[in-house]
Amino acid sequence: MTTMPLPAPAWRRFAAIVYDVLAVVAIVMVVGLLAQIATKGGVADATGHIVAWWYQPLQGLVVGAYFLLSWMRGGQTLGMRPWRIRVVSRDGAPVDIRRSFIRLLVASVPVFLLLLYSVVPLGVVLWLPVAGWAVILLPSLFDARRRGLHDMAAGTEIRPLTA
Repeated sequence: MTTMPLPAPAWRRFAAIVYDVLAVVAIVMVVGLLAQIATKGGVADATGHIVAWWYQPLQGLVVGAYFLLSWMRGGQTLGMRPWRIRVVSRDGAPVDIRRSFIRLLVASVPVFLLLLYSVVPLGVVLWLPVAGWAVILLPSLFDARRRGLHDMAAGTEIRPLTA
């Protein structure tokens, strides 16, 4: 009888999330800089409102690509590397494009709460994605395999790297 490898501890997952937030901020800044250079500053108007319809979808595509490629190529984002954890399918195999895409779609749902900015005060709307991600990650504190909703939907889990 074979036993399933233990899932990564929750504290490692949350530490990796903090690191990945920093990586995402850097990615968004670089894409923003390149967009500003490419448009000679035409991404926003004089008041700072985004006027280029493609700018925010581009940001989302680049950030999504970062996660998809990281999970499919070694199962680790930059934030997961120092904590020696990786994403794998339930059977321990590398994550394929389908599982990665499902994981990304479920994990990105809270971002769409930002679309409520026209009916909800900005101070509130900025916290909505954080609340959404808390809901997505909450099951990982109670699930035997420490899976969040995105892992449950994709059939993935986070495991420590074996030495």
